Amino acid sequence: MEIRSVKGSDYYAISPLINEWWGGRQMSDMLPKLFFDHFTNTSFIAEKEGNIVGFLIGILSQSQPDEAYIHFVGVHPEYRENDIGRKLYNQFFDVVYQNGRNVVRCVTSPVNKSSIAYHTKMGFEMEEGDTFIDGVSVHSDYDGLNQDRVLFMKQLSMNLG
Repeated sequence: MEIRSVKGSDYYAISPLINEWWGGRQMSDMLPKLFFDHFTNTSFIAEKEGNIVGFLIGILSQSQPDEAYIHFVGVHPEYRENDIGRKLYNQFFDVVYQNGRNVVRCVTSPVNKSSIAYHTKMGFEMEEGDTFIDGVSVHSDYDGLNQDRVLFMKQLSMNLG
């Protein structure tokens, strides 16, 4: 497996896969092409035998000088449980740390139980919200009316893991 930086043309390969990888949930609108054009230094593709098996789209915060943000991550359903996600996250953590940042943030939906479990397993801490849904602390209306979100934060250390 190879991990490389994204390029603009990757958008056309990944965009059609997103809804499929998310079990039919309409998610592709959350990842416009601009991420593939403007965040190539902090976004990565995992390929196996020339096929895309995972991706991570991340950014260095423009307004918080010691923070970075993971916008979108996906791993092909047939390749999950192969540490692809962990390798993509660690690649991002390395770049974040090399750029003098030590905080990584990300957001997920409270219905995405696998994302919540994964981020917890990866050492992210759930930020305290203003209400609970199914025992999970959420920030109500974070992304608009009835668009509650779970916010995560990870403090990077020298060993990055």
